[in-house]
Amino acid sequence: MPDMPARKPVLPLISEFAGDPEMAELVESFASDLPSRIDAIIAAIKSQSVTDLKRLAHQLKGSAGGYGFQTLGASACKVEQGLAKSTAPANEAIAAVDKDVRALVDLCYRASLTAPGAAPNRPTW
Repeated sequence: MPDMPARKPVLPLISEFAGDPEMAELVESFASDLPSRIDAIIAAIKSQSVTDLKRLAHQLKGSAGGYGFQTLGASACKVEQGLAKSTAPANEAIAAVDKDVRALVDLCYRASLTAPGAAPNRPTW
């Protein structure tokens, strides 16, 4: 049997406020909530709810930067904008942003790894 390629380790996405003791509790709370946001995003995809997916992306866009996760906020913005400009049926609109949604979920997962005691399962769908 050939050797399997080594799986790349998942690197946590670190908040810009990681070293700020005044922000530590808030950042940890935000990171701890990310697995439930991932679940909500995946549920919106499975139910083909453009409205829910757009709302979830909008919420992350607005909050992520405030907790020092600029990359996460930018990714959420890309998903929201992609859905906002689509006039296609739900399944086509969601399929059109699939790559961006997967990138957003991956960033959420990586940021969630910074929460104390975090050991969330890597999201799949």
